[in-house]
Amino acid sequence: MTLPAKKSAVDRRAEELDTIASVLPLERRDELAELLTDHDVETLRHLVNQGMGDNTLRALTSDLAYLEAWGLAATGQSLLWPAPEALLLKFVSHHLWDPQHRETDPDHGMPADIDEKLRYQGFLKSVGPHAPATVRRRLANWSTLTKWRGLDGAFASPALKSAIRLAVRAAPRQRLRKSAKAVTGDVLAKLLATCATDSLRDLRDRAILMVAFASGGRRRSEIAGLRVEQLTIEPPIEMPDGPPLPSLAIHLGRTKTTSGEQDDTVYLTGRPVEALYAWMSAAKIDKGSVFRGIGRWGTVSKRPIDPQSVNAIIKQRAALAGLEVREFSAHGLRSGYLTEAANRGVPLPEAMEQSRHRSVQQASSYYNSATRRSGRAARLL
Repeated sequence: MTLPAKKSAVDRRAEELDTIASVLPLERRDELAELLTDHDVETLRHLVNQGMGDNTLRALTSDLAYLEAWGLAATGQSLLWPAPEALLLKFVSHHLWDPQHRETDPDHGMPADIDEKLRYQGFLKSVGPHAPATVRRRLANWSTLTKWRGLDGAFASPALKSAIRLAVRAAPRQRLRKSAKAVTGDVLAKLLATCATDSLRDLRDRAILMVAFASGGRRRSEIAGLRVEQLTIEPPIEMPDGPPLPSLAIHLGRTKTTSGEQDDTVYLTGRPVEALYAWMSAAKIDKGSVFRGIGRWGTVSKRPIDPQSVNAIIKQRAALAGLEVREFSAHGLRSGYLTEAANRGVPLPEAMEQSRHRSVQQASSYYNSATRRSGRAARLL
């Protein structure tokens, strides 16, 4: 009788990652199991149990995998915890560099052998230095993971802050929005005009567009993950010059900026509610996922659509409407909601109540752009 072979550490980590599959990008499970250490996996499982938001955890896991891959390529070993200041400074110098300086000094920036390893593994795709926001986010997640391990790092050191500041100043890059153009009311009308039939696909896409926009510009993950159990019928809104409007509450639960203990609620009124009811009635949906895939022969799946599908729907409808597809994405609904609110004179605090932005600075970056170009401050002469 032969005894079963002892599981390798990689196999064991792969099985442990399976236990948190619902919040991790497990199409890369085997790769994660190779890169992450036992302590990394245990930290991730702890964060799941602590109720960290799914999207936040996915981003954190992706950054952790990148950091481990970079650490192996740059030092030949797994990341040290806590990371010494010298390693943090090396990370900054490898990712924030001046392309012009690189032309005269080949050793400036990320060394060629490290760059080649990370590209071969699929971690590096674009050419050139990283965006400062990406570097700051990865350092922030590195710091978060360090704290969750009960350790202190050098992330607040003056040397590190100075290195980032000087690197950004030396090689400035324009910040690009997630969607080149906002999906404002006029653009939304063109997208909705392509959903004019009573086919299941048109009914679904119309409901997705209207619900995502009218509920404050919901994130694509929130739309894809929306469930019937999150919907509550509210009393109709009485109108002085017309019939009452149907009203619906959406209980968001755990989102990117909240925990499951917070009952963040947004409201739909009128046409978006009617569009949602029309889709759910036609698709015979009375429980579970609201927005689902549709098969080739018109069969409605029991499974929710993927968040990326929301992005694909925006682009498909943009193409049908004769718009430039590259200029629009799902995030355009979020920025478009606040831009449209500004266009219609809705006060920023009221718009933020619906969009659920926590940062006034972030929300106003969309809100104010609607009026800055034509405002009095731009017309002093």
